[in-house]
Amino acid sequence: MKNRKIILVACLTLCSILFSKPGLAQSTEAQQLLINVEKLSQLKNILRDMKKGYTIISSGYNAVKNISQGNFSLHETFLDGLMLVSPEVRKYARVADIITAQKDIVSEYKRSIKNFQRSGLMNAGELDYIGQVYAVLFAQSMDNLDDLTLVLTAGSLRMSDEERLSSIDRIFQDTSDKLTFLRSFNHQAATLLLQRKGAIADMQGTRELFKIK
Repeated sequence: MKNRKIILVACLTLCSILFSKPGLAQSTEAQQLLINVEKLSQLKNILRDMKKGYTIISSGYNAVKNISQGNFSLHETFLDGLMLVSPEVRKYARVADIITAQKDIVSEYKRSIKNFQRSGLMNAGELDYIGQVYAVLFAQSMDNLDDLTLVLTAGSLRMSDEERLSSIDRIFQDTSDKLTFLRSFNHQAATLLLQRKGAIADMQGTRELFKIK
């Protein structure tokens, strides 16, 4: 019985030591310290992310600010410059030559088709064919004017002055070739009319000579 009392006392003493307030306090402080360390680590990550975000925003703002103040790079300045048209290009003599050639194409084909219609020496099929040739030629020449407008319009094409002048020369040559073709075509048609007039005149002369009604 006495031994049992001793064992009970010993157990109570051990429990008292293990669950006393100082030991519990130390355990609680250790747990709180771990929590604080974890929170500190999370705070550092948050601050790091905030710094990254600020850097990105700051870089974007500086880029916009540079653009608004005209601090463009050389590459951007060069490309934007190609959108402009210099006075030398606008005043290039070939520009006026192209417009003059286009006016000649329109006036000459209109005058010729009227003469062919009034002559009475061409049938409907021939007049229709001539009209189709004129229509295609006119449409292609108008395409040249559209190309010329693009070359001379600021903000339309990125081209150097040399490239613009070269394009104008090409447009002039093509327009001139179309005008040359039109004049050759009209000359051939007019020659055909003269031949038919001559044939009719010869026929009438023969009839008068032999008094054929």
